[in-house]
Amino acid sequence: MDALSTTFAALADPTRRAILARLAQGEASVGDLASPFDMSRPAISKHLRVLARAGLISQGRDRQFRPCQIEPAPLKQAADWALQYRALWEQRLDRLDVYLQQLQREEPAAPTAKKVSRSIAKQPKKDRRHG
Repeated sequence: MDALSTTFAALADPTRRAILARLAQGEASVGDLASPFDMSRPAISKHLRVLARAGLISQGRDRQFRPCQIEPAPLKQAADWALQYRALWEQRLDRLDVYLQQLQREEPAAPTAKKVSRSIAKQPKKDRRHG
């Protein structure tokens, strides 16, 4: 699997994205990263291994303390890849906006609920029952 695919596969999991969001604030221990989640430490460690394999985090070693930190290069690569499609989506959204404005100009406004209820209230009672 290429690096970009590995990055996106790692980012596909919401727990891993939450871990990255925490690490964006600064270095953290495995225990600190595990605390907000209702899962075992081995499960958190598995998520950390996936992130490390994708190059999204690195873990240091300071005696028993293994601080984790975010590695920005793979995220930049993923952002750069997505950015190449930004102009395409902006053009499509601009065309949609123009189309919606055109529809609003061409069609008379639909009757509102108030107007409909007023017109029903103005009808004679016998018309309301049969019509």
